[in-house]
Amino acid sequence: MLQELSIQNFAIISELNISFTAGMTALTGETGAGKSIIIDAVGLLMGGRGSQDYIRAGSDKAVLQGLLTLQSSPALSEVLEVAGIVVEDEQLLIHRELHRNGRNVIRINGMLVNATTLKKVGRFLVDIHGQNEHQELMQVEEHLRLLDTADQQTITPLLANYQAAFTTYQQLARRYKERQTNEQIWAQRRDMLAFQLQELQAADLKPGEEEQLAVEYQELSNYQDVVEASHKASDLLDGAWDGNALETLGTALRELESIEDLSPKYARLAEQVRDVFYNLKDVVVGIGAVRDQLTFEPERLAFVDERLNLIRSLEQKYGGTILEVLQHQSRVEQELLEMGDGVASLEQLAHDVRAAQVATQKAGTALTTARQTAAAALVTKIHAQLQDLHMGKATFSVHFAEQQRLGRYGQDDVEFYIQTNLGEQAKPLVKIASGGELSRIMLALKMIFSREQGIAAIIFDEVDTGVSGRVAQAIAEKIADISRHAQVLTITHLPQVAAVADQHFFIQKQEVAGRTNTQVVELTSAERIDELARMLSGNELTPAAQANARDLLAHEVQRKNAT
Repeated sequence: MLQELSIQNFAIISELNISFTAGMTALTGETGAGKSIIIDAVGLLMGGRGSQDYIRAGSDKAVLQGLLTLQSSPALSEVLEVAGIVVEDEQLLIHRELHRNGRNVIRINGMLVNATTLKKVGRFLVDIHGQNEHQELMQVEEHLRLLDTADQQTITPLLANYQAAFTTYQQLARRYKERQTNEQIWAQRRDMLAFQLQELQAADLKPGEEEQLAVEYQELSNYQDVVEASHKASDLLDGAWDGNALETLGTALRELESIEDLSPKYARLAEQVRDVFYNLKDVVVGIGAVRDQLTFEPERLAFVDERLNLIRSLEQKYGGTILEVLQHQSRVEQELLEMGDGVASLEQLAHDVRAAQVATQKAGTALTTARQTAAAALVTKIHAQLQDLHMGKATFSVHFAEQQRLGRYGQDDVEFYIQTNLGEQAKPLVKIASGGELSRIMLALKMIFSREQGIAAIIFDEVDTGVSGRVAQAIAEKIADISRHAQVLTITHLPQVAAVADQHFFIQKQEVAGRTNTQVVELTSAERIDELARMLSGNELTPAAQANARDLLAHEVQRKNAT
C-alpha cells in the first residue's frame, strides 16, 4: 500500500504531505482544485513520463517521494534484485526529482535508477485508472492481454513456454530464409573454407618449424663454403706444412718452459702460453669433428627449400607467422562446423524449421486451451459483477479467432463481445457499448483482476463520471469491495462513492501572496458529513442534505456489518 506521499513544487502544489491508510481513501473537492495533480504525482513516482511543465512556476525543480509497503511478489522481488535494490521491512522509498534543466533524478531505497527500472518496479505497485481508462476496452488488441490477466497463475507459464518455442522457431526460420536466399554465396564460401582447410591440414605446420628449417637451410646451402673454410682453418692451425700455428706455439711454449724456473714472471708467461696451446688444440679437434660430420644431401636441401617456400606462402595468405596461420586454421574449422560441414544441409535445416513450428503450434494449442478455460470462468465472473452493477441483462462473451500465422502472444485473436439488450445479437464491445457501460465493464474486470494482479494500490480517477442513483451506489459498493484486498484511492464527485471510503480527504485551492496553492485536509466525522452534504446539494448546506449524508454513512456501516 501507499503509506506516505510527499510533493514539493509540483504544478500548483507548493508543498504537500499525505498519509494514507489501508482500505479505501476518497479525495473530493472542487473541479480544478488539484485532485488529479496528486494522481499525476503518483503516476510519475511509478515511472510515468516526466516533463518540465510539471515544475511549479518560479522553482528550479519538483520533488516527489512515496513510501510503499510491499505485498509478496516473486516477480517484483526479481526485478528489485536485478536492479540491485535492497528491501528492508518490506518497504520501498521512491524519490524523484524533475529539474528545470532537464535532469531527472530517481532513487529507490537510496539506489540511483533510471526511468525504465522505475517503470518496471512501478507496474507492480500502483494501478491507475482514469476517466477514460475504459478506452483500454476500445482497443481490441488489449483484450488478449486482459484475458491473460484473468488467470495469470496458469497462463503466464504457458505463455512463457510458447514464447520460448516461438523464438526458436523464428530464429531457425530466419536462418533457413537467409540460407535459402544466399545459397550460392553460402556454397561458395563453404567451398573456399573447405579448400583452405584442406590446404592447411596438408601442410601440417608445427610451431617453431620455420626457424629450425631456416637454420638447416643456411647450413645446407653453404656446404661448400663451410668445407673449404674448415679445411683451411685446420691446415693453418695444424697442417702438414712447417710453421703451422700449433707447431709454432709449441716451440714458443718449450722455450718459455726452459726458463720458467728462473723467475715467477717467466713461469706466468709459460702458463699463459700453455693455456693458449691446449685451447687451440681443442679448437683443432672441434674443427675436425665438424668437418668429418659434414655431408651434402641435395635432396634434403631441395625439401627444406620447398618447405620454407610453402610456409612463407601460407603466411602471406593467412597470417604473418606459423602461429597466426594455425589460428586461422582453427577459425576455418569452427566456421565449417557451424555451417554444418556438409551435415546440416538445407534440407536438414528445413526439417528443423518444421519441427520447431510443430513444437510452437503444440505450445500454442496448450495456451489456447488455457485461455478458453479462463475465458469461460471470466464470463461467469463478469456476469456476476454486472448483475451487481445493474447490467444484469447484459451478456458478455469472449470470441476466439485463430490467427493466420503464429504470433508473439500465441495463435489466438481474442475480442470481447456483449449483448446489452434482450433479443439482440452479441456484437463487438468496441462497437456498441456506451461510455457508462464501458465504465461498469471495466470496473467489473478490475474487481476480478485486482485479486490476480497483487497490486499494492489501485487508483480510480473519476471513473464514476456520468452515472447517478442506484448505479452510482452500485459502483461505490464495488469500489469498496475491491478495497478489502487492495488499497484503493479514488477521486470522485459522487457522494455515494465518498461515503463508502475508510478515509476522506478534501482538496481545495487557496491564494496566498498572489499564488495559487493546493491544500489537502483529512476530514473528521463531522466535516465529512458536511462535505457529503455539499456534494449532494451544492454549495448551500441544508439540514436535509446533512441528514441525507448521515444516511449514506449509516448505510455503509450497515453494509459492512452485513458482509
